[in-house]
Amino acid sequence: MDIVKLAEQAGVVGAGGAGFPTHVKLNCKAELVIANGAECEPLLRVDQTLMQTQPHRVVEGLLAAMETVGAGHGVIATKAHYHGAVDALKEAVASHPQIGLHLMKSFYPAGDEKTLIQDITGRTLPSGRLPADLGCVVLNVGTLINLSHGMERRPVMDKTLTVGGAVEHPVTLDVPVGTPIQTVLRQVGFTGDSNSHALIMGGPCMGALEENWEAPVTKTTGGILVFPASHLLVARRRAMLQSQLKLAKAVCCQCSLCTQLCPRNALGLGVSPHKIMRAMACEDASLLGDVNSLLACCSCNLCTDYACNFGLTPGAMMTEYKNRLLKGGVKPVPEENILPDEGMALKRVPTRRLMARMGLSEYDRPAPLLEKSLEVGRVRIPLRMHIGKPSWPVVTPGDLVVRGQLIAAIPQGELGAAVHASIEGTVSKMTRSYIEIKA
Repeated sequence: MDIVKLAEQAGVVGAGGAGFPTHVKLNCKAELVIANGAECEPLLRVDQTLMQTQPHRVVEGLLAAMETVGAGHGVIATKAHYHGAVDALKEAVASHPQIGLHLMKSFYPAGDEKTLIQDITGRTLPSGRLPADLGCVVLNVGTLINLSHGMERRPVMDKTLTVGGAVEHPVTLDVPVGTPIQTVLRQVGFTGDSNSHALIMGGPCMGALEENWEAPVTKTTGGILVFPASHLLVARRRAMLQSQLKLAKAVCCQCSLCTQLCPRNALGLGVSPHKIMRAMACEDASLLGDVNSLLACCSCNLCTDYACNFGLTPGAMMTEYKNRLLKGGVKPVPEENILPDEGMALKRVPTRRLMARMGLSEYDRPAPLLEKSLEVGRVRIPLRMHIGKPSWPVVTPGDLVVRGQLIAAIPQGELGAAVHASIEGTVSKMTRSYIEIKA
């Protein structure tokens, strides 16, 4: 069985991150495959639900990935307090001695790829290097489930996500890819609107503010979080860069607590958020220090959401200037002899303390799996839900399509992912960015 080809045909991409095409990630050799089930973002319940309800799918996908890359060992990493998921996984791996469980405490960001690799192997992945350079492949548990389905020639058509925050009954559910956010919210009973509430797509720390309530669910959407429009988290997301710069000049005292608590700094990667605050305040780019101190940032926003006592946003500035460097073609220089902080474990921020600091504790409630299917009459399926080039349509307006049918393919010779119809219906509209299907 050609797992790489099946993953490509099924349109499998990283379900928990930026959507890197899985068939490309598996085209390597490695000694260890890590299943990432840490789900460290507060309020999300997707990965723990998938591990609890589909543990054998997780294991099947992991075994397939191991076989493909030639790995002799696999590890499923998750939180020790996800008791239902842990019990289900223990049973699922009982007959597979080549697979172990790595149980972590609840800290943020436990699911960071470099943190996972360090915790499990004791080795730090340098900036500019891939996990395969250390003999590892890291895949989200949702990705492994999609890989398992792909082996049965079932493409990616749905996304499991959590609807939480300021909703009466948080839930985790399966949603057809391309479903408008508003449709999801209405069918789970939320009746608010954009005047009173705001949306964060993904987790509260790394998720993006979404102003368009008709935006579609994608293959990488992990959550739809609703917050009052007046919530501090929303205000920070809406703060303009120029106003942040003014605050940095007026308030930042260079205490360096943001750097002291930075997870990537603790790994020995030199990420120093206080330096960008200093450089911006003094309008002197030479104070930024080593370019790797920007490019190694994972945009976890712990510096903003927890470390800074003055309400500043070093995380937003780090991300802004990191992206500018990357767009300009600047690449990190791999470092050698990286020495993690000996007190790294003492600097880890417990998730509950983070939620309290962010004003999220009242929203930390169970989000049980919703068994019933959503009634979706229209989807707008993006042609780019992955790293790489947009997919190329293979249908035209007026075509009748069935659920699971290929509607957009990978451009010839490019990095990309196949896209499939998530509902049965008629192709009603096509643009350069999406294909609309009406039931």
